[in-house]
Amino acid sequence: MSDTAAKPRPQFRNIGIAQIARYRLPLAGKLSILHRVSGALLFLCLPLVILPLFAASVTSPDSFAQVAQYAGHPLVKLVVLALVWSYLHHFCAGIRYLMLDLHIGVDKISAQKSAGVVFGVSLALTLVFALKLFGAL
Repeated sequence: MSDTAAKPRPQFRNIGIAQIARYRLPLAGKLSILHRVSGALLFLCLPLVILPLFAASVTSPDSFAQVAQYAGHPLVKLVVLALVWSYLHHFCAGIRYLMLDLHIGVDKISAQKSAGVVFGVSLALTLVFALKLFGAL
């Protein structure tokens, strides 16, 4: 028998609510959570925000003018910008997940890089839409 005793294996348990703020996810984990959040946001806002506004805007020219005036408010523009980010992030992350399903970029380094690319592309596209939405372009 040797002097070195076998080290006990680490035990991984579910984290508690108090530990969530200190838990460090890799970039791909954050991307996954935001993909789910953006999908839920789109799913919930479609019947509650997007479809009613669209229906009101195509009813008559007067209702279109009213919706256009309403949409010109800065807070409404921020809500629209959040929906634009949600769509763009969900779209870009979805393409990444399709590539992973095809076993492209599955290794750790490629997955980290593709997660960074998704964040970069979706935020850059959101910035372009924000500049257009707020009249800078």
